Order: sequence, then C-alpha cells, then structure tokens
Amino acid sequence: MLRAWRAPLAARARAGAGAGARGRAGAASEAGSRQPLAEGGYRDSVLLPRSRFAAQLPGRLQPDTELETQQKSGFSELYAWQRQRKAKQEFCLHDGPPYANGDPHVGHALNKILKDITNRFYMMRGYKVHYVPGWDCHGLPIELKALSEVKGAENLSPMEIRQKARKFAERAMEKQKSAFIRWGIMADWENCYRTFDPKYEANQLRVFHKMYDKGFIYRDYKPVFWSPSAKTALAEAELEYNEQHVSRSAYIKFPLLKTPPKLTSVIDGSSPASVLVWTTQPWTVPANQAVCYMPDSAYSIVKCTTTGEYFILAADRVESTAAVLDTQFEVISTCKGADLADGSCAHPTIPGRVSPLLPANHVTMAKGTGLVHTAPAHGMEDYSVASHHQLPTECLVDESGYFTEAAGPELQKKNVLEEGNEAVIKMLQAAGSLLKEEKYMHSYPYDWRTKKPMIIRASKQWFVNTASVKAAAQEVLKKVKIVPTSAVNRMLEMLDRRTFWCISRQRCWGVPIPVFYQKNTGESLINSETITDVIKIVEQQGTDAWWTLPIEQLLSKEAVAKAGGGHDVLDYVKGQDVLDIWFDSGTSWAHVLEGTEQRADTYLEGKDQLGGWFQSSLLTSVATRKKAPFKTLVVHGFTLGEKGEKMSKSIGNVVDPDVVVNGGEDHTKDPPYGADVLRWWVAESNVFTEVLIGPVVLNAARDDINKLRNTLRFMLGNMADFNPETDSIPPSEMYIVDQYMLHLLQDYGSKVTEAYKEYDYSKVVRLLQAFCSRNLSNFYFSIIKDRLYCEEEKDPKRRSCQTVLAEALDIVVRSFAPVLPHLAEEVFQHIPYKKDSEGVFRTGWIKASSGWKKPGIEEAIEGACAMRDSFLGSIPGKNALEYEVVIVIEPGLLFELMEALQAEESSSVSQLNEIMMASQTTLLSEVPKEIPTDANIIKGTFLINLEGGDIREESSYKVIALPTAKAKCPRCRRYTSDSSSTPCPRCLKVLAGKGST
Repeated sequence: MLRAWRAPLAARARAGAGAGARGRAGAASEAGSRQPLAEGGYRDSVLLPRSRFAAQLPGRLQPDTELETQQKSGFSELYAWQRQRKAKQEFCLHDGPPYANGDPHVGHALNKILKDITNRFYMMRGYKVHYVPGWDCHGLPIELKALSEVKGAENLSPMEIRQKARKFAERAMEKQKSAFIRWGIMADWENCYRTFDPKYEANQLRVFHKMYDKGFIYRDYKPVFWSPSAKTALAEAELEYNEQHVSRSAYIKFPLLKTPPKLTSVIDGSSPASVLVWTTQPWTVPANQAVCYMPDSAYSIVKCTTTGEYFILAADRVESTAAVLDTQFEVISTCKGADLADGSCAHPTIPGRVSPLLPANHVTMAKGTGLVHTAPAHGMEDYSVASHHQLPTECLVDESGYFTEAAGPELQKKNVLEEGNEAVIKMLQAAGSLLKEEKYMHSYPYDWRTKKPMIIRASKQWFVNTASVKAAAQEVLKKVKIVPTSAVNRMLEMLDRRTFWCISRQRCWGVPIPVFYQKNTGESLINSETITDVIKIVEQQGTDAWWTLPIEQLLSKEAVAKAGGGHDVLDYVKGQDVLDIWFDSGTSWAHVLEGTEQRADTYLEGKDQLGGWFQSSLLTSVATRKKAPFKTLVVHGFTLGEKGEKMSKSIGNVVDPDVVVNGGEDHTKDPPYGADVLRWWVAESNVFTEVLIGPVVLNAARDDINKLRNTLRFMLGNMADFNPETDSIPPSEMYIVDQYMLHLLQDYGSKVTEAYKEYDYSKVVRLLQAFCSRNLSNFYFSIIKDRLYCEEEKDPKRRSCQTVLAEALDIVVRSFAPVLPHLAEEVFQHIPYKKDSEGVFRTGWIKASSGWKKPGIEEAIEGACAMRDSFLGSIPGKNALEYEVVIVIEPGLLFELMEALQAEESSSVSQLNEIMMASQTTLLSEVPKEIPTDANIIKGTFLINLEGGDIREESSYKVIALPTAKAKCPRCRRYTSDSSSTPCPRCLKVLAGKGST
C-alpha cells in the first residue's frame, strides 16, 4: 500500500478532473480562509499565531529597520569574517571600476546589486569570496567636471588640474561608496582599489612595459578619432553615435587630367570630362590626395544633356545622381572599375595638385557616386590606400579642430566643422567644381563626454597593435563562459573589427606614457631601462612625479647612454601624453587579482563593456600572459524608464536610487522603499535585456515583498511554542502531506540553487513566488490551520506540521537571502528558537535533505487534491466545512493510496479529510445505495504514473458533496459537534488534556 510514495523515480501524476495540489492552491485558499476564530469562552484555548514580525513596514519604518538590521547583524563585518574562515575554495568576482565622476545612479544599483547577489550566494555555499571594489579615477570626464567648477581653468598648470581632478574624484567615490554600503553591498571596503593609487599606477606601467617589450605597443602618425572639444584622441569605445547629425554633403567634380588609357577611345578630349565624387565632409577636400574606385564594379561614362560635359560615375548610381542634380545623363559607354587605372584628376581647389585614380575595396555603391574622395589624414581606409601607394598624409587641422597655416590664408584659423566647412564650399563654387550642396542627416560619431562632434585627424599617437593579439584573444574567448550566450558573437565581432587601439591621450589627468623625446629631432626614447626607472619612482611617489620632478631625476644617464647617439639627459623632454583610461582600468587584473593565476571567476558588467573593459582587460592579459583574466563573463543590459524610454532630466523620469531608498521631499510622491525593494527590482528583472524602472515597477516590487512578509509572518507566528531541537518529528512519522511538503521543499531548494549558479536571478524570484504563493500560502497553510490552532500544543500531529514550517522558513529565508539580505536577517531576529543567532549569512546555504525526496508521494497527495478540487468546484462560493464528502473509488492503486490517508471508512480528523477541507470524509469502493436526490455527483479520473512509467494506472472516482447534519463546534468552527453549544469530540479531548471542562 505504501509502495507508491516510496518509489524512487516516480513521474508526476496527471489528474483527469483537475491538476495536482500545486495547480489548485487557489481553491484551497478560498475554502480555508472561511475558518473563523473560536467563539465564546474557547478563544483562549486556540493556539493562534504570535509574532512581533510586522506584516508591513510603512513609511520610514522600512529604511530605518534596514539600518537597524545592518547594525545588529554585522553587515559591515561580514566580508572580513568570511575571508578569515576556512573555506573549501575561493570565488573571485572582480569589480569593474565605476567612473568616479558623479552621484550614484540606478545603473550603479543594477550592477552592484547583481554582483552582491552573486557574492552572497557563493559565500553562503561555503566559498571564500574575493571582492575588492574599485574606481576608475583618471580621464577626461573627471577633468572636465573638475574644471567646470573653476574660473580661469584654461590658465591652470598641469599639476593644478591634476589636484582639482583628484579632489573631484575623491568626493564622487565617497558618495558612491556610501550608497553602495547602504544598499547592503558586501565588499572589502577597507581596501578598495583606485586607479590613481601609486601601486596601481606602477602595476599598470609594468603591463605597458611587458607589452612594449613584446612589440605590441608602437608609435605612428595616422588618422584617429579626434575630439576637437576635448583636444584629444579617443578610442572607438569612447564614441557615441548621433543618429540625427546633419552634415553639408556635396557633389564635386574632379576634372580629368590624364584619361585612363582604356577609355581614350570614349573620352577623346573634345569635351571636358570629370569624375564625380560625393562627400559628407567637404572640409576634408583640401587634404585630398586621390580618388578611389571599386575595381570589380561597373562604371559609366555619361554625357550631361544640359552642359555637354562628360562624367564618370558608378553605373548603379547614374539614375539617382542625375535626379539629385536635377539633370539628365546619357550613358555613352560602360566599363569595369579596373579600366579607370592609370588615370588622374586635377584637385578641385588646389591648382597644380594631381589626384590619381586608385583602386580600393572600401568603396561602396549604397550611396553617392561610387567614387570616393580620399584624404589620408582624415579617414582610416583613406590612410590605408595612401600607405599602399606612398601618398603623403598631410594633416591641415590642429588639435582644436581649426585649419592650420598649411591650409592657406583662406582657411587658416577656421573651425573645420563650422566656418571652415563653409569656406571650402565657397572655394569649390568659385572653382566651378561644386555641382550640388545639400543637408544630409546621418549617424555621426560624437565624444561620449562632451557630446560634441568628432573628426578623424592624423596625429602622432601610441597604439596597441591589436591585429597581432586579436586571433589569440578570440581563441582564448572561446574557452570563457559568457552569460547570456548571445553576447559571445557581439564581443568576437567587436574584436574582429579592431585593428589597432590608440592608447595615448593629450591630457594631464592620467598615467603618463613613460617616454622621452629628443628636443631637436622629436625622436622617442623608450626602453626597458627608462620604463623601469619611471616605475620605481611612480610606485613610491605616484604619477605626480612625472610633472613635478626634473627630467634628470626621471631619466638616468645610463639609460641615455645605452640608447646611443651621444646625447645628454638635458637633450630630452618628457612626453605629454597620458594612457587611455581603458588601458588604466583594463590592467586592473594585474593589481587586484591575487595568486599566480591572477584570474577571476567572474567579471559582471553592462553590455557596453563588450567593447570597453571586458575587451581592454582581455587584450592586455592575452598580450602579456596569453590567457584571459576571467573564466566567466556576465553581461547585463541598461536601465530605462518604465515605458522603455531613456532617462532624462528634461522628461522628468530619472530615478535616483537615494530617493528610492530614503524617499523624496514629498513622501506621498516619492515614498521611502528601502534598499531591499531596489534589490528585488534588480533580481526580478530580466537583466540580460534593458531593465525598466519607475513608480509602477517599484510599487509592484514593494507589494511582492509585502506578500512574502505575510507568508513569513504566518510561519514565524506558528513557531512561538516550538523548538526544533526538542519538538521535531522525524519525516517517517509525519503526516503524508507534511512529507509531501518536505519533498517539494527539497525540489525547490535544488531548483533555486541551479538558478543562482546560472546567474538567473529572475528565475530565483519566480521560483520563490510560486513556492510561497501556491505551495505554502494557498495550499499548505490553508489545510493545516486546524491542526496548528486546535490540536493540543504538543500533539505529534501539530508538531509534524510545525517541523515542516520550521524547515520551510529556514529554506525559504536562505533561498532569498542573497537578494533580500535585510529581510532575511530581520526574519532570523524574530525566530523564537534562534536565540543569539549568528544570522543567515554566517550559517550557510539551504540544507534540504536528499532523504526528503520521495517522488511517489505526489501520487497520494495530488490524487487527493484532484478530488478536493472536484468537491470545491461543486460548491462555488460556499463554506466547505458545511459539507461532508463521500469519495467513491473503484478498487485498485488509487483506492490504496487514499486508504493510506484515511484508514477508517468515515472520519473528521483523518489526513484525507484535512486535505478535502470538509467536516467529514467517507471513503468507499462503491456508490452507497441511498443517496439524496439533490446530491451532486462529480466524476473524474486520475492517472497514477510510478517508477518511470513502469506502473501506470488510470482510476475513476466519484465525489459526492452532502450538506452536513452536524452542528458547528464553538471551538474549531467545524461542523463536527452534536450540539452548537458543545465542542466536538476532538476539541473535548484537547480541552480535557489541558485540564479544562
């Protein structure tokens, strides 16, 4: 008879008349909620829940309780405690440094809370967690913000700028650090790393040294992304694209000087002939050195019906170009692009300059004319063509984005993106070279911090040759676990596109590139000796020394002598460039990660770091050590307003995490939610896409936590007279429904653990909510209330469900502790039998016993629940206690299972009756002969599926609901008494045991 739930590998049963217990929890809750308290003089004999744990914490109570909990539970000592204990192994999450340039925002909250959930989970599982928080402290954004607070900033010396930037960064870090601690972030707050610390800077320069020695770092003169507004080069990761940027595009003719040999038969010189070019950057035309074509594409020689001129352009672009120019083209001949070889044109604004026609693979046919004006100083592909054909790369634009003297008197000192552009267009008009000029909206790169347009400009810079590291980095990346997997290809593609990395910046707030230049020739001096000497000084004094010490203290005579050339130390000057902040932060592994491996288990950052910190960390590590600094990458999305819009002060949808936690000036508009609401928002969101936040989202999060508090309060309230050490009941002696709950608890614990391991915290929340709502509140709590409240205090039946509640409380609280640490510790402070408890986090992870797993037990309980659902469905809106139930099951396995829940034919106190929630249940194998004519008979079937399908049996059953003839017991309120003034037999027995009458 008991073999059903002892089967080791049972599959879940399928109910014909309704799903199992979990699927019908709502009906149980509805029926159970109608059981009122005892009446009259029996009220004091009922064991009602008692707990000081609040169902809700309105207003300031929530944040105040959290602060009290942090203090009582030792939040600030937890990191140090877990570092000192013995642990089976270490888990290292390396903190990608947030930028120290402003107040904490919801993006910080999303990132830091995700990290903290991860760290707390691993710590609870017995790992020694290594998590050293850090900040990115150098760079232009900090410099600009610091200088914006100063009058006459343009007159400050480099050291004055550095001092102001340092102070600004320190203030920002303190603000952010306070917020992170308030959110409950467990970390080594006493030993944070900052990229301006001398030891950090020295380690960074050691990585630079290794990369230079291996030939990965070099200096070159070539075009880079240049920010005129910040007067510095930027890396591609520091750009953002403005989709609404408007340029002044121009159709320009370059008159043929030398007709391509293969086209002489078509273009005989009798009429003027030109190649047609389209550009969105007319200001670059003075720097033109060539016109490029695509060798494999078709080109047409056309005659303009208006002027009679001949033009060459791509065959695919003839019609659209004629339409734009408001003319008609007659196609005279068509040829291959390769037939344009050996031709040349006159430069449209510089008399005497020749622009050869050259083949190039970057020419596209999607827009323009299929012929590309080529200015090597102002385009990456243009530079590549120039290098191949030994063309000059002449830059006519200075660091501020103004034309230099070399551009000529008409252009000198004019801003290339403004009046300089206008001047070039007028020069083209005057030369008769401009056919059309119009506004053109397109995506254009902007400086990510100044929000101003970029230009491409050739200058001497320091580069990492990523082309030579890329293949190894891509191979290494294939061995890294990336969550979500969709991010893998994005990072591989970004790596693939990156042929070089410009690491020099023309600013003073950063780590100097340790290079010296010969005063007369500009030749650079950098070798192992010079770098090593600088590193020693930096480690002791920090990088300020580069600006404060005279050159003879930074550059030794020995290093100069070794370089040769017969120079003296004073023949050299210090370089003025600093390292890119991505190089700053990308070398953090060399300073923060411990041990010979210097490898983290996890890096966890936003998706923008696929081309930022993740990539710079990978490239520097692979270049110097041929391995990644991480085993796992976790990539989350960005935060947006709750309608999916970007947050902006002008829209008024910016969510300030401090206001979320502590409330705003007007609490009716901005209530104080506390940190756990912020943490719940993070955990419940699908963080692998964009994460929405706003009042609706936050209110829903608070409501979810309040529902959880109610569930916890019920369990705590029923623990007031229970001590697990002395009162627990062994599972084998429990009610079967209690064993079933232990089985579900074991399954819940396993699933939650797996979800945490996969960084799927929204699944953790879903599992928690489903278990608490369906399995506990709506199902289990509903059916055990009578046992808890009305049985004798120490009755084994009551102790049985109390044992389950104690286990459920412990497992549920531990399961959400990484997400809601304040609530978890608050609950532990209210558990009556945990006096002077060490708390949740110091006592480990879920301890569900594998012995609780009894798959076959589901068949008994879910079979009973299927019948209970049939019964409750037949009396909608009525109190189940006013009925007695007759269950008729044909002889077989299902009958045996129900017989295990109720041995006698009829009972008001059996396990089966408890599940049915009626006042009495009768179990029969055939329909009674006498049934009232108005009785409602519900038919159903239940499929028993045991031992992996070896035992399958579908049984029919009938449920008959009859109004009870008994009176309502004044103590338990069930209809089980002979008189409404006298307690029922069960209650009389309990009262007698208490010495009552």
